[in-house]
Amino acid sequence: MKKVLIVSTSLRNGSNSEILAKEAYRGALEVGNEVELVSLKDKSVNFCKGCLACHHTGKCIIKDNMNELMLKVKEAEVVVFATPIYYYEMSGMMKTFLDRCNPLYGKEDNKFKEVYLIATCADTDKSALDRAINGLEGWISCFEGCSFKKAIYGVGINDANGASKNNEVMQEAYLLGTKI
Repeated sequence: MKKVLIVSTSLRNGSNSEILAKEAYRGALEVGNEVELVSLKDKSVNFCKGCLACHHTGKCIIKDNMNELMLKVKEAEVVVFATPIYYYEMSGMMKTFLDRCNPLYGKEDNKFKEVYLIATCADTDKSALDRAINGLEGWISCFEGCSFKKAIYGVGINDANGASKNNEVMQEAYLLGTKI
């Protein structure tokens, strides 16, 4: 059994990446993992100011939901990010979330070692996710012992709630959850 955190970074109602995140959640839960799904849709996550105060205090000075969310990342063994792809890159909210995890940098007590990505986009070519994967891998490389495990490619999905009509990618997201 693993402690799994799934972070949905889409702010859209009917989010396709969040639909797939919920399928991964269902799969991970059914095999006995301790799983939490957090949607950033209703959270306040402001931009990093680059002040680096967090390197001295271990937490961010910005008063929003991020210190609480960061603790969830730190304590999870597995983190799954779900994002829409905008202009061939992860959502701005996901990038902001990653930036705000700066207080975790260089800490030996981080438990997260496995990172997965669920991404959706209108483009039908899987290469549309390459930059998002590359950006996430850059973040992962800052944490010793942490590795990128797998991506779910929800390509060719544009309309709100469209992912729920794509049985193949829904099954893939569910199976990802069962194999974490």
